[in-house]
Amino acid sequence: MVFCRIKSLHGGGLHAAYRIKFVVAIVCGMLTTQTAEVIFLGTGTSVGVPVIGCECPVCQSDDARDNRTRCSIVVEIPATDKSEGGTLLIDTPPDLRMQLLREKIPLVHSILFTHEHADHIFGLDDVRLFPFRLGAPVPLFCEAKVEERIRHSFDYAFMNRKPTHPGATPQLVFHSIDCENDFEVLGTTVTPIRLKHGPHFEVLGFRIGDFAYCTDTNEVPDSSLAKLQGVKTLVLGALRHETHPTHFNVEEAIELGRKVGAEKTLLTHCGHNLGYAETMADLPDGVELAYDGLRLNATI
Repeated sequence: MVFCRIKSLHGGGLHAAYRIKFVVAIVCGMLTTQTAEVIFLGTGTSVGVPVIGCECPVCQSDDARDNRTRCSIVVEIPATDKSEGGTLLIDTPPDLRMQLLREKIPLVHSILFTHEHADHIFGLDDVRLFPFRLGAPVPLFCEAKVEERIRHSFDYAFMNRKPTHPGATPQLVFHSIDCENDFEVLGTTVTPIRLKHGPHFEVLGFRIGDFAYCTDTNEVPDSSLAKLQGVKTLVLGALRHETHPTHFNVEEAIELGRKVGAEKTLLTHCGHNLGYAETMADLPDGVELAYDGLRLNATI
């Protein structure tokens, strides 16, 4: 199976550095695979669904899959003989507390951030209890601009004064992401993927094994497309059917999934224009709407 994967990577035009990395891993006997569970905590746009004060059919829907909290996922990294693994969270939306309670996730070991917008960071205070269980600050992996925003928005967590009591403020430690280089979290390799989020913002997607998560984007540069070759499950933001200046619409996301060659494309960051049942009925094979609470397996 591994050799078939290398052949498909070569045929898919993956640039030489990535082909060499996989070949060397095979020759040296270092390429091992494991199964990680991915849990969709939230799949909604920045205002969530239902939208406050809206009486449209989707916002009034009885289908639980039309109830979309702000975007986030968890990847449950399995333990190995070299690492204890753990729960890897991508983004901390304002709904984080209720998302973790809903999915019965008692602890987060590390956090990745895609970008600094409010709907992706403003639940960070909800991790305040975790250092008690970790015995150390919560590791945050992000770019410099995200760290700057977090330090500004949560300035009380970084003040040089003695806390009044344990747990008074979040205990956090930053790790800088270099977009050009893979990095390791909880014993697994993460590939950062540069994405465009409208004319003013650059954000990150992440690839972990054969799974990639690319929300909040409307343009994927060619260099980033190369990093997505060989992905089996691709998660893309798709706000609505109409075009938008900072997000893919449904049709654009479907086309990108075809271009990447993903076996399954899952759409997230959806607005109240996309009712679950109605949208699913019109999607092509291999494309689905993600929903809050969806669970799937990925090979890492």
